[in-house]
Amino acid sequence: MGKRWITDLALTMILLFLIGYSLIGEEIHEWLGLGMLLLMIFHHALNVSWYQNLKKGQYSPYRCVQTALTALLLFTVLGSMFSGLMLSQYVLDFLPLHGGNELARALHLPCAYWGFLFMGLHLGLHWGAVMGMARRIMNLHTASKYRSGILRLLAAVISCYGLYAFFHNGLPDYLLLRSSFVFFSLD
Repeated sequence: MGKRWITDLALTMILLFLIGYSLIGEEIHEWLGLGMLLLMIFHHALNVSWYQNLKKGQYSPYRCVQTALTALLLFTVLGSMFSGLMLSQYVLDFLPLHGGNELARALHLPCAYWGFLFMGLHLGLHWGAVMGMARRIMNLHTASKYRSGILRLLAAVISCYGLYAFFHNGLPDYLLLRSSFVFFSLD
């Protein structure tokens, strides 16, 4: 597994922990956020050729969606990172970026929610590559209709549950900043 895949896997894992803010506490959240910032910089450095090729070639509908989604994702990540720096009370407390916490929080929350949504879509657009890496890791060289069918069914079930949880937990309210406090009941 190369640097790119390890970086992407680490980003995904850190994101899942960052979402569990109420479970990990503020200080760990800040440390993970800083780790995410550093990994995002490294991720973009590894993918600099993507930026270099933006003006080259034809734009198919898929490429247009992918490019727009990547731009939106970058915007939300930068918003989360900048507001996180302003809100820091532990890791980067020495930075002279304090004040305006209400505005920073109002920026941090919707950027985090939209960023999570965009990251899921970004991962979905690259799912073929993820599955290809999984096949290589598991040393699967031949196609199997049975295995593909089971995996597609599993993906459909997970997607349906994700859609259910999205609305059941009221995430549209958080995306539109109609609610600024997240509480997921563990019951």
